[in-house]
Amino acid sequence: MSRQSIGWYVRRLQRMSATELAWRIRDQAARTAWARLQVHPQQSPHGRPPVQSERHFTAALPAGAKAGIPEEAGRAVIDAADRIMAGELDVLGVSRKDLGSPDWFYDPVTGRRSDPARYAFGINYRSEDQVGNVKQVWELSRHHHLTQLAAAWFLTGDDAYAHRVADHLRSWWQQNPFLSGIHWTSGIEVGIRLINWTWIRRLLADWRPVSELFDHSELALWQIYWHQRYLATFRSRGSSANNHVIAEAAGQLVASCAFPWFERSDRWRAEAAALLHRELPANTFPSGLNRELATDYHRFVAELGVLAAVEADAAGVELGDQLWPLLTRMFDAAAAVVDKSERPPRQGDDDEGRVLVVDPSDPQRWSAFLALGAALVGPTDWWPSTSADVVSVLLGGFARVPKGETDRPERRPSHFADAGLTLLRTVDDRPEIWCRCDGGPHGFLSIAAHAHADALSVEVRVGGVDILADPGTYCYHGEQEWRSYFRSTLAHNTVEVATQDQSSSGGPFLWLRHATGRVIDVAVDDDDEVTWSAEHDGYLSLEAPTVHRRTVRLDRMHRRLRIEDCLEGSSAQVIRLAYHLGPHVGVVLDGNTGRLEWPASDGPAFATVELAGTLEWSVHSGKVNPLLGWYSPRFGQKLPIATLVGHGRVAPATPLATVFEFPC
Repeated sequence: MSRQSIGWYVRRLQRMSATELAWRIRDQAARTAWARLQVHPQQSPHGRPPVQSERHFTAALPAGAKAGIPEEAGRAVIDAADRIMAGELDVLGVSRKDLGSPDWFYDPVTGRRSDPARYAFGINYRSEDQVGNVKQVWELSRHHHLTQLAAAWFLTGDDAYAHRVADHLRSWWQQNPFLSGIHWTSGIEVGIRLINWTWIRRLLADWRPVSELFDHSELALWQIYWHQRYLATFRSRGSSANNHVIAEAAGQLVASCAFPWFERSDRWRAEAAALLHRELPANTFPSGLNRELATDYHRFVAELGVLAAVEADAAGVELGDQLWPLLTRMFDAAAAVVDKSERPPRQGDDDEGRVLVVDPSDPQRWSAFLALGAALVGPTDWWPSTSADVVSVLLGGFARVPKGETDRPERRPSHFADAGLTLLRTVDDRPEIWCRCDGGPHGFLSIAAHAHADALSVEVRVGGVDILADPGTYCYHGEQEWRSYFRSTLAHNTVEVATQDQSSSGGPFLWLRHATGRVIDVAVDDDDEVTWSAEHDGYLSLEAPTVHRRTVRLDRMHRRLRIEDCLEGSSAQVIRLAYHLGPHVGVVLDGNTGRLEWPASDGPAFATVELAGTLEWSVHSGKVNPLLGWYSPRFGQKLPIATLVGHGRVAPATPLATVFEFPC
């Protein structure tokens, strides 16, 4: 183990409680002991799966489930399935053409292939040298492409789709026996696979060979059993009990409801239901927003909760009377934060995590997610309009959502006090000005794994076009310099003091010191001007402790956005104030005045910006030494953008005003 790795483990241990540390020691002992249980490739398991004698899949879709599927949505699913049948698939921004007979251990980004025979708990999945880009490898083995193929069979009855599903499942099951290889290293992957196998079985319910593929196949039964035994033994705890534990609980609950064929099924089901009942509220603010403050994980966790709740309801499993109201708040919060184009904020990490994939969709928009919410809990009057797709129709017809009283907002919320998220936006017929302001906690739990050092940052769009852009994520593992940049303070639309991040990083998913925001004042209901003011404590640790305060005012009538920054402390500080323009925005800078231009539906759109005159301003794009001026449109992709940086030494209480004018 390298000195760098040792340092990371020491820092990680420091973020754990004594109770969590005891759990970790217990888990490590179990992982060591389980080496004797490993089933090696080409080796047959000992004995037979511990199943009950009667095995019938009873959780089928209701008769007539296809009736409400829009023709256009069905055609889109079939077209996507046909591309998969031709071997083509987009995986986290990488175009793959090897899906005819995939190599489950190959990473197309680095060209590396992990060892299928290695004991899972002896693999360092964070090491690109060992496994390549692990997100690429894991993503294909979530089997989203197989749910798409199964849906195509469901819609068409064309057996070619079903046979391809069967071939891929048998291939995966044969090559990934218990505890061998990279696909047994993460509980979240195990949980998502169980959910997708359940829906594959459901979508293929009327295919005559399906019972031989699942119900009466020792290979399938062993895999379903192994996956559930794994989740029953190892789960995310303490500082890691974020979206991972929701995926683990949801996968276990879905599988134990849909495949109640094992001697331990009743116990697994009860434990998973209790875990979900406890952890989903713990991961969610009372307002409905996800506590990780990484917006795309809000969708991911909500989908996991919905799929688990739907499965439990279908099986008659009691989850209490609070789960569906909680899921309803999560959908309402999602509907509230999107802009007019149904794009959510780009706050924190985003790895495009999905659970049940059937419909092809734009990963940057929440149209499909909101359609699912509309089908399950119903839209309110202020929700954006939604169009049904295949998943929303199928789940809407399969679910039996309790119809209890739910207190829902009568008008669209713009301020989420618990999450520190505030939206300032115009409400007339002109292109919407949408501004997200961040004045909340740094992230969730002691490591805040998916947070960015972005306190008091803003994100601005006009007509759905990024004007001041959040940088996105780009990568998780392997490219440490890029990971650090995209999480940094300088990469966000906020103030960096003394060339330091507001929060202190201890690794790619580890924050040692957290900057906490506090909203001072907010007024979002006024007709003419809406305002937000906040501060954060991230720079109190400097030799000269400093507080950053920011006020944002949106004059709706005159389409003027004013951002004013102020540093409070005992001495002057060297700062950098960054404004990252969206990938479609060009800029001409003249001193501290800039002219912005971007394409719109009716021709070029323009804006002007007056930057703080006390700073020296410059434009940077696509710099690599040091990194500056980059934007990640989606996970695994990056492109250069124009970044305005103001640099200078600022005395305490000196206001730094930036004013954007949007005449369009």
